[in-house]
This record gives sequence, C-alpha cells and structure tokens, in this order.
Amino acid sequence: MSDQPLISREFPARFSDPERTLDGSRRARVSLSRLETLWINTGTLCNLTCENCYIESSPRNDRLSYISRAEVAGYLAELETLGHDTRTIGFTGGEPFMNPEFIGMLEDSLEAGYEVLILSNAMKPMTKCREPLLALQRRHPRAMQIRVSMDHFRRELHEQERGPRSWQPMLDGVRWLSDRGFRLSVAGRTRWGEQEPALRQGYAALFAAEGIAVDADDPQTLVLFPEMDASAEVPEITEACWDILGVEPVQMMCAGSRMVVKRRGAAAPAVVACTLLPYDGRFELGRRLSDSFDPVPLNHPHCARFCVLGGGSCSTG
Repeated sequence: MSDQPLISREFPARFSDPERTLDGSRRARVSLSRLETLWINTGTLCNLTCENCYIESSPRNDRLSYISRAEVAGYLAELETLGHDTRTIGFTGGEPFMNPEFIGMLEDSLEAGYEVLILSNAMKPMTKCREPLLALQRRHPRAMQIRVSMDHFRRELHEQERGPRSWQPMLDGVRWLSDRGFRLSVAGRTRWGEQEPALRQGYAALFAAEGIAVDADDPQTLVLFPEMDASAEVPEITEACWDILGVEPVQMMCAGSRMVVKRRGAAAPAVVACTLLPYDGRFELGRRLSDSFDPVPLNHPHCARFCVLGGGSCSTG
C-alpha cells in the first residue's frame, strides 16, 4: 500500500476536495462533540494476514510502529487537562498484545480510572499475557473489555478471512476469557451477505454450544461490521444528506473519538480523525489532542460506506 492518500480508485476526482463534492455541493463535515473515546494504535504488526484487514495489518506491515508506554502516558496526562470527560481508552492494532509494552499501557489506563476496550484476535499473543491480564482483571473487574474478532460463526468462513488454522486458537482464547469472567464482546462481519437476524441466530447457537457468555442479540456485545471495498462506488456525503438519510453528525465516530498513531520513522506520535484512516495524511490532525478538535470533512469513501451508510462504529456504545 502506498503512502499516498487513498481516494476512490474508480472516480479519482471524487472525495479529493475537502470543501465540495464533485457536483459542487458543500461536503458534509463532523464536529467533535465530545472526546468520549481515545484510541491508541499499538502498531500494525499482527500474527495474521487477513484477506480484508481494514488497515492491512500483517506480520510484516510495520508502517505504524509500536507506540511506547511513555508516549501513551503523555496522552493520558493531556486528557486530564482537556475537560472532555473522556470515558474509554481503546487499543487496536495490528494485534495489541504483540506490543511488548502493551500491558504497561493497559495498567496505566486502568489506574487512571478509564474504561478500556481492547480489540484482539485472542490468539497466541494474548494467551502469552494470561497472568498479567488476570491480575489486572482482579484489580479492575468491570473496567476492561476485550472484543474478539470472530468474522463468522462458521469455521470455514472465519478462516476464509483469517487464514487456515486460525479458528481453533481464537475459539480457545474466547472460551478462556469467558470462563474467567472477563467482559467479552465479539466483532463479526457482514461480508457474506446474510441478513442480520440469521447472523445473530448463528452466533447465538455457537455461543450456547461452546459456553461463551456473549449475548448475540445485543448489538454492543456482538458487533457486526459492514465491509469496506475502497474500489466500489459509493456516493459522496453532502450537508443535505443528513436530513435525506435521517442520520445525525453526532452519530459518526469522529464526533466522539480520535486515534493516536506512531508512523514508522516518525519522531513522535500523531493524532488522526479515525481508526479506519491511519495512513491518509489528510486525516492527520496534529501531534497533540488539543490540535485535533477541528471539524473533519467526510472526503473518503470509508466515511460514506462504513459510517454514514453502513452505520459502523468501533465504540463501546
């Protein structure tokens, strides 16, 4: 993947102007209404190479380097000065448990009084951290949630996305978390075209058979994400679209969150608008959180496909 901004491959003029859509309409923008969730990208290295990874994580992709515990602590300290009543620190990757300083970041966030959401595949990198994880859970029993990627309730479809032999280690990790009382949620995908009720029924049957304590009917504990194909045609979002679609800007991820990334070779981390756009320089907002509060223009296909039209969100609620 190049370092150039990703816009529409089919219509290169679309999504390029932050002020106007291709037909001259005023482009929709989203203001930060509250910094409810601060996301930390721990690095793009991952133990898996998935077919449709949102940010192309893999065992070789280090375009986002491992962020350090000290760098995360600096952003936690800044949060205390901003008065935004931030509730959640979210950790994503790559696979967060591959970062050698991750447990320290987790501890610092919990000790500072935040709820923590960890996005993980629940495989070997996590299981190597079982003892410190259990220790943190004993100290903060309801403040930590782990959301595990289980792309489908059928093994063959999960492994179509994540590769052969990825199902059983994931399932073992989910059962381990469930058996020990961790706050647990699951992230699935809708890429195979099934209707949501059928998907939830399939997951519910799997959870019941495996003794996994996840409510498949709760959209906060079984989150079903829309697919993102950057080459597929999607409409630009204008200011008029909010009323036409019956969607409020405050419902968008960038109305309530920001993400910190550490680019390979960079001297310091940077704040970006969205968890889905870590490489696009148009969405880098500054080094400090206080630099990142300007409205965000929705000039990327993912803004339309995932958030406005797809209803996707990585938040806890």
